[in-house]
Amino acid sequence: MFKTLKNAWAVKEIRIKILFTLAMLFIYRLGNFIPLPFVNRDALQSFFAANDSSLLGFLDMMAGGALSRLSIFASNIYPYINASIIIQLLTVAIPKLEELAKEGETGRKKINRYTRYLTIILAIIQGIGTVFGLLRGTITGGTWAKLLMVLCLVAGTQFLVFLGDQITEKGVGNGISLIIFLGIIARLPDTVGQYFKLTKAGQYSLINVIVMVIAMIAIVAFVVAIQEGERRIGVQYAKRVVGRKMYGGQSTHIPIKVNMAGVMPVIFSTSFLGAFQTIGMITGGSFGKFMETYLGYNSVAFAILNILLIIFFTFFYNEIQFNPIEYSKNLQQNGGFIPGIRPGRPTSDFLAKIVRRIGLVGAISLAILATLPIVLGAILKMQTHFTGTGIIIVVGVVIETIKQIEAQMMMRHYKGFLS
Repeated sequence: MFKTLKNAWAVKEIRIKILFTLAMLFIYRLGNFIPLPFVNRDALQSFFAANDSSLLGFLDMMAGGALSRLSIFASNIYPYINASIIIQLLTVAIPKLEELAKEGETGRKKINRYTRYLTIILAIIQGIGTVFGLLRGTITGGTWAKLLMVLCLVAGTQFLVFLGDQITEKGVGNGISLIIFLGIIARLPDTVGQYFKLTKAGQYSLINVIVMVIAMIAIVAFVVAIQEGERRIGVQYAKRVVGRKMYGGQSTHIPIKVNMAGVMPVIFSTSFLGAFQTIGMITGGSFGKFMETYLGYNSVAFAILNILLIIFFTFFYNEIQFNPIEYSKNLQQNGGFIPGIRPGRPTSDFLAKIVRRIGLVGAISLAILATLPIVLGAILKMQTHFTGTGIIIVVGVVIETIKQIEAQMMMRHYKGFLS
């Protein structure tokens, strides 16, 4: 990996992209420390200290501490993620949106515009819920001050979406994923320090901490294996004569990745569950108590729902990213075929079956890895300060970014880490 980065740095175009990405991420981190006005900081600190082990504490970790500081980026990128989930689900359900998705670049731009509009609506709802509901006890201003705070939160989310788009278009990696990645990494020193502090105080035994660290390292190794794992389906191309030359006849393969969806199912699941948990904390009453008791971050119900949602979003994303019918048509049009499988419908059925089977392995593996630290924490009676979800996102984003850098280097005939 370091050799890849060293070689990439030697290429001027890639070096500019890396520097641009770092500059955008620096702006994001800087914004995390710009606080909103009209906030009682002592009350805010006490509130998050009491809810550190809840899903709220986890969402704050994902946001790089912006929520506990109540900065301009406190809403983070989650309204955009939730808007993306809703629009993609509607694309499958509504024929008009499905047609737009098939129109290429023009249709994609229209769908992105709809996602932006929905992001604003969800950001307003989340901002109102945060200021007027969730953190109402920490706000010192009146109604107009609260409305100004909501406006700042909405603007912060829109600015983060803009930063993410700029990174994706002009930098390296997926901008949205890198923003979440940096938020998690930023809290790593605090997490390590918390483990040392609690171990020194005698609340955690050294053996339990070592077991937890080994588990985290194992999760990293398994995430790498899942992200890199693939099944190669052999493809042969029939020979054909054009003029006096013979073309085709070569053999190649179709790489079917174990985890085509990358880290998006984990991010979507976290954002989806976080929205419901936040609603429960805002509304309070019997519904809030129910959410806290039965759907708390360390509850069995939360773990089960997280597993089911990760599996669902993995299959959903696989369906979007890999269309076996289109793949089969392209193979047939180019004279390609899978040995032992007839062209046309049998080929598409075969590919769909393979994708479903491999996708199931990837989905279950992701779900188990995301839930394992919670289960292990309950057994060892330790708070999971750094979760499986966070590890999956961090490792997945690093792998995807390195691959993108490697692809750009390959275009310039540089040999790197993945070759």
